[in-house]
Amino acid sequence: MWDIDYTLLRGGGVAARAWRAAFTELTGREWRETPIFGGRTDTDICVEVFARHGVTDCTPEVFFVRYVEHVLALQHEFGEQGALMPGVQDVLKRLGADPGVVQTLVTGNVPQVAAAKLAAFGLSGAFDAEVGGYGTDDAVRATLVRRSLERAEAKYGERFAPVVIGDTVHDVTAALANGALAVGVATGSTTMADLVLAGAHAVLPDLSDTDATVRILTT
Repeated sequence: MWDIDYTLLRGGGVAARAWRAAFTELTGREWRETPIFGGRTDTDICVEVFARHGVTDCTPEVFFVRYVEHVLALQHEFGEQGALMPGVQDVLKRLGADPGVVQTLVTGNVPQVAAAKLAAFGLSGAFDAEVGGYGTDDAVRATLVRRSLERAEAKYGERFAPVVIGDTVHDVTAALANGALAVGVATGSTTMADLVLAGAHAVLPDLSDTDATVRILTT
């Protein structure tokens, strides 16, 4: 179960710009405060943004429609202004060749935005996105892991040993809440030490050591 932002890639701030533009257009309010996005679900962030700006006549579901429209209009900018994290392509390719591994996403992004980010970097085919967990599933990230596991087991008709890979404390705690192996990657703003303190079973500086990464994820 892969996180996207700062684990697989960085989007260059494109989604954040789309978020602000959609919010201003939809609510007519000036954007005043930018919340912390890292490791959180879009539903959770949306609730906070509405509260801080005094919005009471809109819902996350309505907002997400306009937000997705803005992201899709800017989709080409992900590849221009963002980048893949080190080692991502090699690790995904190696895991994809293992018939015992199903790769999917557990991300705070709404599904359409997750798909747009992956498509911009040619990663769409690496994941079974159908069994992922997304920011529209719940405000609490741990629930996303549970939903993803439920979807995978229903689709494939077997039990899985879940592994969650992410760059924030939220990814680690969500994994632990579901009995999953928690693998931290210090390619975001969270240090290796903080990922260890959060309880990660393994922490990597990045994914550039393919052999070591694959060994940790499949042991």
